[in-house]
Amino acid sequence: MKSLIRNSILKLKVFFFALLFSSFNFTFCQSVDSPEITKDEIYEHIKFLASDELEGRMTGSEKIKVAADYIKKEFEKAGLEPAFKGSYFQEFPFISKLELGNNSLKISGNINYELKLNEDFTPISFSDNVSFSADLVFAGFGISSSELNYDDYANLDVKDKVVIVFRNNPEMNDPNSKFNRISSFRIKTTVARDKGAKGIIFINTSDKKDDDNLVNLRYDGAGKVKDIAAVHIKRSVIEKILQNAGHNLEELEKKITETKKPNSFSIDGVKITLQTEVNEIESKCINVGGLLRGNDPNLSNEYLVIGAHFDHLGWGGSNSLYQGEPQIHNGADDNASGTAGLLELSEKLSSIKNNLKRSVLFFAFSGEEIGLLGSNYLVNNFPVPIENVVSMFNMDMIGRLKENSLIVYGTGTSSNWKNILSEKNKYQLNLTFNDEGFGPSDHSSFYGKKIPVLFFFTGTHSDYHRPSDDFDKINSEGQERILKFITDVSDVVINNDTRPDYISVERKDTGRITASRVWIGTIPDFAGEVAGYKLSGVTEGSPAAIAGLKGGDIIIKFGESKISNLYDFTYAMSNYKPGDKVKVVVKRGEEEKEFELELKAR
Repeated sequence: MKSLIRNSILKLKVFFFALLFSSFNFTFCQSVDSPEITKDEIYEHIKFLASDELEGRMTGSEKIKVAADYIKKEFEKAGLEPAFKGSYFQEFPFISKLELGNNSLKISGNINYELKLNEDFTPISFSDNVSFSADLVFAGFGISSSELNYDDYANLDVKDKVVIVFRNNPEMNDPNSKFNRISSFRIKTTVARDKGAKGIIFINTSDKKDDDNLVNLRYDGAGKVKDIAAVHIKRSVIEKILQNAGHNLEELEKKITETKKPNSFSIDGVKITLQTEVNEIESKCINVGGLLRGNDPNLSNEYLVIGAHFDHLGWGGSNSLYQGEPQIHNGADDNASGTAGLLELSEKLSSIKNNLKRSVLFFAFSGEEIGLLGSNYLVNNFPVPIENVVSMFNMDMIGRLKENSLIVYGTGTSSNWKNILSEKNKYQLNLTFNDEGFGPSDHSSFYGKKIPVLFFFTGTHSDYHRPSDDFDKINSEGQERILKFITDVSDVVINNDTRPDYISVERKDTGRITASRVWIGTIPDFAGEVAGYKLSGVTEGSPAAIAGLKGGDIIIKFGESKISNLYDFTYAMSNYKPGDKVKVVVKRGEEEKEFELELKAR
């Protein structure tokens, strides 16, 4: 369900396949025309969406456009109106890849080097675009933690300098070490920036010295760490600089890891001249939406939303669980199954449209695998007043029903959900209820807008996020029963005179920021890049809600820490404990406001 990959395809090949499959779609769509939900239609939809020809439906790719066109044609055939001002498509922007601009690095003074890009050094993906000359300091592992009583920056002046730090931490071989949660490149870069450094240099630890590979340039789904350059340099280069200054790099590392005590110092007589430029390349992708109008004069302007994401991992990428040469990840269960369910439900409900009181909006989201981007954009750019949405049903991985076990999330988000689900279960389904409204799929975007949700899911399996998630493993008979069950539950929401009430369910650790002991209750908004940490909402009763924060706010300062993105916020939280009071500055529209939060335990 959540991943990031970027694949380029030759224009000629793209044109050929788009032409080929637009023809294929037309022929195929004509064969799927029964208004009833059937296992055969489910299977055929998934077989097409999860075919090799669609190359894993990666967000922003040409092949996801083929899938989107297929969904549009099915909506048209079912008689749905376009959801977006005369169009079935809603474009949204996203960062598709990173490209290097002008990057250079020179060492001068009593030792001189001009390093080669991608051979001797590489910028880190989140480095800001800056240019400067500065002195060098060595700062061990670049960790500063009062909780762990360890500070590589103690008594070290790094103002306007560049710090050299090891990757990992002093307990790198202990998978349960408390250092692990504060050892990421991003956190170390934020620490260095907040200490006043202009740049940070990462080097590999001694266990990697034989290959000494540089990190790959790969977008991690978050923005830059502002006002600091971050680069990865070959260990051999730093070894020579330190040796010239009278230090042995391997001995320094060994001493720190054995004693668990910092050993930091300034490096005299050496300057670094550094320029970093990493450019974020913006692309477009699309959501697909169709509208089925209700007939009740009083209720037809209220809506049930039914949704599923249709993107997957393309040829793999960082969230793939497959180790090996790139292969197409077809995503039959994740989430061609949910998309097929969306198409079948649109067809079924359209066939009984004269009996529907409320209207129904059907949405196929993309960008789910890289951070719920499509659904986040949609709820902030909704085609009707979003307060008129009475509920949202989400389907993600519903094609592997085993032992009749169906998991339903969101059952605590409205007071009558469990009764309705139990009453309508005449399909021999073993239901497992989970009350939470937030979770790792698109319903979270709607629950953040205080909309009751239900999320249907048949569970993970050994093919999850692997090339082996193919259509021949789909339990289409089981999915048919699930969709008929969802139809019956939908009927209650569509035709009941009273809309479902909304209940705020306290979030558990799952899906929450876990690098801190404290709970704040903010809900991230992943739609678009901003300078800060943007909120899509706050949990009722949380410290954020009590203090007065709300959806749309952008946190730009947390205590003494500048906040550029979600990762900065995560690190800033780790410096506090339950009961602490912290000043928070947010940007609300064009205005800056300050709030005081009293932090709570998880």
